[in-house]
Amino acid sequence: MIINNKTIVGSIVAENYKSAEIFKSYGIDFCCRGNRSIETICKENTIDEDALIDSLETCFKTETDTNDYQSWEIDFLSDYIYNKHHKYIESKVPEIKQYLDKLCKVHGIHHQELFEIYKLFTESANELTTHMKKEELILFPYFKKLAEATRNNTSVSSSQFDSVMSPITMMHEEHDNEGVRFRKIAELSNGYSPPLDACNTYKVTYSLLQEFEEDLHKHIHLENNILFKKGIELEQNLKSN
Repeated sequence: MIINNKTIVGSIVAENYKSAEIFKSYGIDFCCRGNRSIETICKENTIDEDALIDSLETCFKTETDTNDYQSWEIDFLSDYIYNKHHKYIESKVPEIKQYLDKLCKVHGIHHQELFEIYKLFTESANELTTHMKKEELILFPYFKKLAEATRNNTSVSSSQFDSVMSPITMMHEEHDNEGVRFRKIAELSNGYSPPLDACNTYKVTYSLLQEFEEDLHKHIHLENNILFKKGIELEQNLKSN
């Protein structure tokens, strides 16, 4: 991949997910705001454009993610996201909420930020639950219809929307909201760094929160930068035939 200052962040991460670590080290949101160019993010964040591009080029010379998500068909990728990321959220939310509740009760008097972290995480968990159900019941089944129609050269339509752009636009907005929430959680937790008086439960909770955010970033990246784009392209191709 040729990278210059006009290259879009999301397309870089879509090509090589390891580049996400570089953007993260610069404090750049590669998933929820991945539609910006290198030039734009460098100006917004006062980043040395050449240094960032050099780091990204070096990353592309090293071994890439073994999963070539771009080559996966849309129905297979939908199933992967469900099994890998949706189920992860479903399993981790109760565990993290239980830990946060305990921290608030034991350490809240000295660390008031825990109450805000608990509130933000609970809001995120509730919103993500609804968000994922919409994907599982509406978007993902439609993507599978698109894949089947493409393979069989038949037409496809949805009774729920005129174009897949409508639900995808909503999903993008909801992804952005979660990006904002977790930036606040990361700030309140000092980058998931436990205080000096932290017990083991405190440390485990912050580690789980950080892991949750990292998984969510990859989850959103796969949808925003690969899955949704595939869906839009397939629908357009079918309508033009």
